[in-house]
Amino acid sequence: MEIFGMILIGIGAAFLLIGSIGIYRMPDVYNRIQAGTKCTTLGSFLTIIGVGVVQPEWFWKTLIIAIFVLVSNPVSSHALGRASRKKRISLYEKSVVDKTDEFTGQQK
Repeated sequence: MEIFGMILIGIGAAFLLIGSIGIYRMPDVYNRIQAGTKCTTLGSFLTIIGVGVVQPEWFWKTLIIAIFVLVSNPVSSHALGRASRKKRISLYEKSVVDKTDEFTGQQK
């Protein structure tokens, strides 16, 4: 089981690295939020569960923490995106689709 836990930790760390590269490479705040949220949610989840597998006495605690990450990370990124939109932070100029009204933030 320890090898399986280490594999989960390694995969989680790889996702966290990919997410950090995505945050660095994306052109605007909305793309950065999307890149960061997807990778950090899965990366954190796998890393935390991997620690629980390596240390079986911690498993239930790490499972509770992982579930909290699965719930809170997407909600917080949605709040950041909505606040950015309300502050009228513009999209990247090469963005093709914008389904919100520029001034109200409501969908068209």
